[in-house]
Amino acid sequence: MTVIDLITRVDAICKKYDKYDIDKQKAVNVAGDDAFARLYGVVDSEIDAALQKSEAAATEKNRATAVAMNAEIRRTKARLLEELPKLQRLALKKVKGISKEELEARNDLVYSLKDRVDSIPDGSSTATKQSTGGWATSTSSTGIKFDSSSGNKIHK
Repeated sequence: MTVIDLITRVDAICKKYDKYDIDKQKAVNVAGDDAFARLYGVVDSEIDAALQKSEAAATEKNRATAVAMNAEIRRTKARLLEELPKLQRLALKKVKGISKEELEARNDLVYSLKDRVDSIPDGSSTATKQSTGGWATSTSSTGIKFDSSSGNKIHK
């Protein structure tokens, strides 16, 4: 293991556990009681972590590990999509010291988060599901015709 690998791993671990560092939280907590800012920060950091994990899954050589990582990414995406309505409600709430323009900008931030969550690659082929609504066209069987006038009679 090289020094660069060690440094990148230590940085990743430090970034993962930054939320438990009291000194950094006090420095970052300028929003005070603003629940939107806190939840937005959490969701944003989870999106970044999911993007890093998807990059790692894309370069993974072991297929079983890549599939497991992609499943974890899909679970994370689902959890993040569940958080977006909460964030939407918090964005619309009035907070002391926030201007109208900032309230409107918060709503745009939530929409951009949804786009970011949807853009996280998770190893599934969702492009066809989104374009056709989950229904794909079957093979071309145009020669099949249904005769509704015959009822249940069998013709020989």
